[in-house]
Amino acid sequence: LQPKIKLCLEKANRKRGYRRLYVDVVGRVEDAGESEVYDLIEPDTHSFIANGIIVHNCGEQPLLPYESCNLGSINLLKVLKAEGGGFEVDWDKLRQVVRLAVRFLDNVIDANKYPLPEIEKVTKGNRKIGLGVMGFHDMLIRLGVRYDSEEAERVADEVMGFIQREAREASVELAGEKGAFPNFKDSIYAERGDPPLRNATLTTIAPTGTISIIAGCSSGIEPIFAVCYTRRILEGVFVEVHPLFEEIAREEGFYSRELIERIAKAGSLREIEEVPEKWRRLFVTAHEVPPEWHVRIQAAFQRHVDNAVSKTINLPNSATREDVEKVFMLAYELGVKGVTVYRDRCREEQVLQKGFPRAELTPRPRPLVTSGKTYKLRTGCGNLYVTINEDALGLCEVFLHIGKSGGCAMAQAEAVGRLISLALRAGVKPEAIVKHLRGIRCHSPSLYQGMQILSCPDAVGIALEKHLKAKEKEKEATREAALVESRAETGGGSIHMGACPECGGQIVYEGGCFICYFCGYSKCG
Repeated sequence: LQPKIKLCLEKANRKRGYRRLYVDVVGRVEDAGESEVYDLIEPDTHSFIANGIIVHNCGEQPLLPYESCNLGSINLLKVLKAEGGGFEVDWDKLRQVVRLAVRFLDNVIDANKYPLPEIEKVTKGNRKIGLGVMGFHDMLIRLGVRYDSEEAERVADEVMGFIQREAREASVELAGEKGAFPNFKDSIYAERGDPPLRNATLTTIAPTGTISIIAGCSSGIEPIFAVCYTRRILEGVFVEVHPLFEEIAREEGFYSRELIERIAKAGSLREIEEVPEKWRRLFVTAHEVPPEWHVRIQAAFQRHVDNAVSKTINLPNSATREDVEKVFMLAYELGVKGVTVYRDRCREEQVLQKGFPRAELTPRPRPLVTSGKTYKLRTGCGNLYVTINEDALGLCEVFLHIGKSGGCAMAQAEAVGRLISLALRAGVKPEAIVKHLRGIRCHSPSLYQGMQILSCPDAVGIALEKHLKAKEKEKEATREAALVESRAETGGGSIHMGACPECGGQIVYEGGCFICYFCGYSKCG
């Protein structure tokens, strides 16, 4: 398999026709259930491959084999100073923070304990670090600059250029004190005659999804996703406010709980007249920023970043393939190394729908004709017959029969079957139903065909699980032919998004990561 993949990649590289034609166009991505995944590493570009699809897991930090991430982020909101009734960048403070951060990250390389000797060797050979920023949108707000503007682009260029220059000087100083990174003599820096550096790379813009919550600032270089968030806890529902907005609202005297609740319901400040026009203009949210300005701000940072920039280009639900193509091509033309596009509400599982009313959950109607299978299982209460029927959209109903009609056991079984059928036609995933039924115990467990059946509900879960596995095998047989044909082709992967696995709260796709603002969970760690 590896030689074939290598040959195909070499042919693709020789063509170099990416500006004229994409490898493929994805019309839509459908949830086909869960299956076992065969993973490997492709040797030429060191990409991760899942079931024949080449995936680049980390957009902002390209690494050599066995290299490790060593990232840090400066909160730009903290490097401002009050001046003349407003704010300006405190360049002296920023210089001090950058130089200290470079030394700190360099020390991490030596202080770290490495799980493998290969990782330690490569990491210490290049001594790469990735100093970046967070709180960029907060900085713009304090400076009185709107995110989607040429002035914001200028600020991004100026601030990141300053950070890059100061980081480079700090690394040169460290090289004079402790020596250059061991592989310096074979690097492009030596070829160009540059002064010795302590670190092969110095800057990266990471997502900062978790640490920005801790720091109370906007994430990375992203515009804020929403000014207010609704948070659910055991005691009820309350609204969480972006820290900078709350601070400004209290300073200027227009803060109230009623106002905050209205903003949370609306999703943005656009129609909230109680908020002064100045702040409505500055507190623009990610979905209000035109895609072009998402890309232009990212490109302004990329010009002064050694590695790459984590950035999500938020598109409206109405975005077309052509809109996505325009984003990709603009990013390419402006020299962006990687870009992530996310179309709002493109998944049924999206649970954060800022400002959108909740739709009433209506079960789809039962078709006149269905097809299915009946499973017989022996429980402690007798033989249980589980009939599972499907329509064109999947599982749609479950009938249960146990004991005599009119008996208590049969009545309970009929009730459970009706509720499962209602849930299935309302869009609840069968896997979720299985998860809730399996493991329920009663006082009369039984053994049947080598299986321990803990109760009648457990038996229903077993039958559903068997049915789903059988369906997956059928799908796998159908997909296998297509998989063999496309195994050597490049493609794109999708990330399944659901409720937060830690707290069950709302998940936001931001900075190339799925993050939870309520408990700090992040798919990027």
